[in-house]
Amino acid sequence: MRRALCLAALACLLTSGAGAQSYPARPVRIVVPYPPGGGTDVVARTLAQKFNELLGQPAIVDNRAGANGIIGTDLVAKSKPDGYTVLVTIATHAINPSLYARLPYDAADLAPVSQLTEYPFVITVHPSLPARSIRELIAFAKAHPGELSYASSGNGSGPHLGMELLLSMTGTRMVHVPYKGAGAAMTDLISGQVQVFLNNFLSSMPLIKAGRLRALAVTSPRRSGAMPELPTVAEAGVPGYSVTGWHAMLVPAGTPAQVVATLHDVAAKSLRSKEVSERLTGEATEVIVSTPQQFAQFLKRETDKWAAVIRKAGVRAETY
Repeated sequence: MRRALCLAALACLLTSGAGAQSYPARPVRIVVPYPPGGGTDVVARTLAQKFNELLGQPAIVDNRAGANGIIGTDLVAKSKPDGYTVLVTIATHAINPSLYARLPYDAADLAPVSQLTEYPFVITVHPSLPARSIRELIAFAKAHPGELSYASSGNGSGPHLGMELLLSMTGTRMVHVPYKGAGAAMTDLISGQVQVFLNNFLSSMPLIKAGRLRALAVTSPRRSGAMPELPTVAEAGVPGYSVTGWHAMLVPAGTPAQVVATLHDVAAKSLRSKEVSERLTGEATEVIVSTPQQFAQFLKRETDKWAAVIRKAGVRAETY
């Protein structure tokens, strides 16, 4: 009996090892927890094209949008940990645990593979506002407390919390006006209904160049190649300020280490390929390749950072 049990255990180990070694044996699903056409979808589909080539199996993008990324993330968290269901998500992943009173999954249900990108936001104002720098914006806001309003793409979004961090670090007050998406926020900024908007470069750049918006600074720790003449917020008078958006890849916890290593290797090769890197840098996005351990540390720092901002600002979304 003992010999039979030992043989059975050995067989299981060998089968498990063989399964990991033969990965992938079928198509890999890349879940994007946001709608088609957005930045996350673009990153995932750009990577999927190289994954098809490097994995030798189709990589299929599956958009599972809803609830600020929670629906798609929960799907992956509850999937079989075999490497055939992968999550490509954004910085909101580090915000949601503090923003919502309860999530259907736990952070420990997902394992890191790699950070994929990093990109800055740009702080813009309506041209009618006299402020032409971050220092002037802060001075104007302090001289007119509560009179300025800033737009965001939604309560608890990156643009919302990025502005709350700025206000907290400078002791400044502005009125938050949340919208259902960046498009509606931008429309009201252009018309002067709100005065300030922290938004991504892609949608802001044409309006900045046309003179319909005034750019004050980028939120990243380094200047952006998209507009190198723009100072960072830290350079412009708020030392230590840094807010960036990012994309990353995760898998269900318990995915075999060898499978995670394969996914990481393919992601790294894809990101370093000329076609992928040129496509993403053309979108004002920097390619980032990190080890699973490095990304886990980065994710913890981001989660802790936004938890403190959310707590201080009193932001809460009870339901999703």
